[in-house]
Amino acid sequence: MHSSSRHASSGFSPRTIGLAAAAVTVLIWTAFIIIARASADPARGGSLTPFDIAFCRIVGASLVLLPWGAWLVVRDRDRGVGQSSLLGLSPLSLKVTATVGLFGGLLYALLAYSGFVFAPAAHASVLMPGSLPLWTALLAVVVLRDHITPLRALGLAFIVLGDLMVGGASLLHAFDGGEVWKGDVLFMTAALCWSAYSVLARHHALDAVRATIAITAFAFVTYVPVYAALTLGQVVVGHVFTAPLKEVLFHAMFQGWGSVVISGITFTKMIQHFGPVRSTMITALVPGLSALGAVLFLGEPLYWNLAAGLALVTIGILFGVRVAPPLAIKKEATRAGAAGARG
Repeated sequence: MHSSSRHASSGFSPRTIGLAAAAVTVLIWTAFIIIARASADPARGGSLTPFDIAFCRIVGASLVLLPWGAWLVVRDRDRGVGQSSLLGLSPLSLKVTATVGLFGGLLYALLAYSGFVFAPAAHASVLMPGSLPLWTALLAVVVLRDHITPLRALGLAFIVLGDLMVGGASLLHAFDGGEVWKGDVLFMTAALCWSAYSVLARHHALDAVRATIAITAFAFVTYVPVYAALTLGQVVVGHVFTAPLKEVLFHAMFQGWGSVVISGITFTKMIQHFGPVRSTMITALVPGLSALGAVLFLGEPLYWNLAAGLALVTIGILFGVRVAPPLAIKKEATRAGAAGARG
């Protein structure tokens, strides 16, 4: 009753909110791939390292989310409800904050940005959003006791073939001294980390805002002071304190406010409505849009194996969405509604 009245007062149905969240997530993820490659690729003259960009991302997001999290913790304490951790910065328990924060707040950013040093954006377009449904489906079986239908398994098989079309070619050149394969492995691992976060968010029925605050608080506490000390002490090579201010501010705003605050909330909101497996499959537009953007804005070539891998991954994602049995969709939506009410 409370959940339905809340949606009625907002003027938007749960489906409308879910679709809007999906659209925003797709657009920001597409821009993320193009901008991250343009910034992290040493050949393009960017002054920041991948770890610098991760620093900007976390600090930028923290400026918005940590005060928000502290306010939620104080409000919860006044009401005698809720849990908190990390000195009142995270509105979730320490165990949940650490697990979702490790995968969704820290490892994903470090692995993804590092991958762009070695591999082009077109590879990221296929291997990051493209492999999300695969990893998420496998993890959902283990954590959520989900079931993979034969038709969905066929869709996932298309995704695996597409990933092999892209990453396999890079691995074949590994012994020739090429380094693109390193980026491919990093992209796949980053996707695995984000899938782990999405499944854990559904497993714990996390509220979208609180989950995004928690993963940012964990990354801030564990990464920012350590990296700042190592950089200032010249133990590691970093340029975040010497780079042009406008470049640092840009990444703090886009990577922090856009990629973390906005898309973090919309992605988790999408999970609440569609479930983790269908949510990652809804991102079918990201590989195609970001690969096209890499060609148009970065001048990257689209080789035949990349185009074939892109097509296979997109078919696999779309196939997985469309063949979901109506009963399964209904059950998934019912669980998502219950998760949203509990969050």
